[in-house]
Amino acid sequence: MALPPPDPQFVLRGTSAAVHTLHFSCGGPEPDIPLLFSGSENGFIHVWNLKTHRVDTALDGHGRKSVYCVETMGGKDRLLSQGRDQRICLWDLAEGRTSVTDSVFTEHVGFCRCSLLKVAQGRWLMAMAARSLEEVQILELPSKTSVCTLKPEVGAKLGMPMCLKLWQLSCGSQPMLLAGYEDGSVVLWNVSMGKALSQLICHQEPVMSLDFDSEKAKGISGSSEKVLSIWSLNEQQNLQVYKTYELVNAGISDITIRPDKKILATAGWDHRIRIFGWKKLKPLAVLDYHTATIHCVSFSDHSNPRQRLLAAGSKDQRISVWSIYAQT
Repeated sequence: MALPPPDPQFVLRGTSAAVHTLHFSCGGPEPDIPLLFSGSENGFIHVWNLKTHRVDTALDGHGRKSVYCVETMGGKDRLLSQGRDQRICLWDLAEGRTSVTDSVFTEHVGFCRCSLLKVAQGRWLMAMAARSLEEVQILELPSKTSVCTLKPEVGAKLGMPMCLKLWQLSCGSQPMLLAGYEDGSVVLWNVSMGKALSQLICHQEPVMSLDFDSEKAKGISGSSEKVLSIWSLNEQQNLQVYKTYELVNAGISDITIRPDKKILATAGWDHRIRIFGWKKLKPLAVLDYHTATIHCVSFSDHSNPRQRLLAAGSKDQRISVWSIYAQT
C-alpha cells in the first residue's frame, strides 16, 4: 500500500505576485543560514531565510518586470537574475548590500531562462537566447566576453530557443549546450566548436523545460503536451529517444533532477508537483497543494541529505516547501 503524499513542510507567502523561479543556497558551512531566492512577476527577488521562513531582503532591479531566472554564482553573495526587461543583472549582496553591479542587455523577447556553468574559479559561461530569434549567445562572466553565437543551419526552422542547459562531463572537458526549441526539438551543441552535433524531435509542441544527467548521459524534457520525453546521448554524441511517459494532464512548466540523481520533480499546469524515480521514471508521488499553475520546482543543496528540501513556486503567489527525502 502506497503512503499518502505528504503535506508541505511549510509554505512561504508574501511575494504578492506569481512566483516564476526558485533557487536554494543551503550548502554553506554552519552557522550559514540556508536561503531560498524567488523571482516574481512583479519584478522582485525575495531572499527567504529558511530558519525563520520570512523574507530577509527584497531586491528590485528589473523595473517591475517579471523575474524568471535566479542563480547564485559561487556563494550566496553573488547573484544573477534575469527578467522580462530583457536584462540579466549581477548582484553583490555581501555585507547587506542590495546593489546591481553589472548587467547584460539580452534583446530577447521570450522567456527562455539563461544557463550558467562554472568553468574555473571565478569564471562562468552563460548561455542566453539572443536577439535574433533562433540564436543562442554564449558569454563568459564576469568579463561579458562573447564566446560564440550558436546559429541553426539555414532552413532548419527550429524556432525560438525555449530552454537551455550548459554542462560538461568533468572540469576541463569541452562545454556542451542542450537547447530545447519551439519546434519540439532538442539540439546538442559543442560550445567550443560553435556547431550542432545532434538534433532530436522530442515533442509536437515547444519544449518548455529540460534537465540532463551527464553521468548517465540521459535527459528529460516536457512541453504543453501530456508527454515527458526521456532521451539519451550515445558515444557518438547522437541524441536518441529512450522512452516516453504519458501524463494524466497536459502541460509541464519545469523539470528538475535532484543533485543526487535519484529522483526528479515536474511542475504541472494542473497545479500538481509530480515526483518520479529517475532510473526507471517510476511515479513516486503527486504533491497536491497549489490552486494554480506551478511555474518552477527546485531541490535544495543541503550537504546533509536528511535536510534536503523541494520547493515549488506557483501562479497562486505561494511557495510550497516539501521534505520528501524520507518518503523516497
